[in-house]
Amino acid sequence: MEKKSILIIEDDVKIRKYLELELLHGGYKVTLAEDGKIGLKYFTSNFYDLVLLDLMLPEISGEEICKKIRQESDIPILVLTAKDETFSKVSLLDLGADDYLTKPFDIEELFARMRVLFRNKSNYGNKKILKCGRIQLNISEKKCYIENEEIILTKTEYNLLHYLMLNKNIVLTRENILENVWGFDYMGEVKIIDIYIKSLRTKIDKNNNYIKTVRGFGYMFKEEEN
Repeated sequence: MEKKSILIIEDDVKIRKYLELELLHGGYKVTLAEDGKIGLKYFTSNFYDLVLLDLMLPEISGEEICKKIRQESDIPILVLTAKDETFSKVSLLDLGADDYLTKPFDIEELFARMRVLFRNKSNYGNKKILKCGRIQLNISEKKCYIENEEIILTKTEYNLLHYLMLNKNIVLTRENILENVWGFDYMGEVKIIDIYIKSLRTKIDKNNNYIKTVRGFGYMFKEEEN
């Protein structure tokens, strides 16, 4: 039986290491992210069976990550909260979380709750669809459709569109896009983004209904057509 893969998004080094060691010992595959930005990047580019998510994170908050993940997937999300954090279970569920544990917690209780989530959402992987208006991305297959017609995109075009749609109705600077689509170590020109935006518009948005230029800032993907 294939090992289940867990994404841990936690900024506390000790807790992160503790979870890694215990989960590896428990027979799971583990990916670690020390802040929200890295965690979201890992999630959008890989397949996981469950996310362990701290709420108080640098870069992007746990609440925001929970919302973004839930926009495109029914993957189980188990939130880890500090004892003095102000929240309610209802508010966490509204964000899209499936369950939560208050730190410090017993590792056996964590494992038990994970097993329940796996049983409850054993079929979530078939639902990895991101849809905005007429445009639909099948995340598992890395394919783009407009009203059930497949649109052939290059890998970079797909990754760019995925990032724009994941952050719909948010103005993204060229620096944001470059970091998250091309990577932190990209050394080329920023104008490469404009070239790919033009290519995407030609293929999926000839009337500029979705991909908006925000002068002086960057681009924004509008959820609804004009």
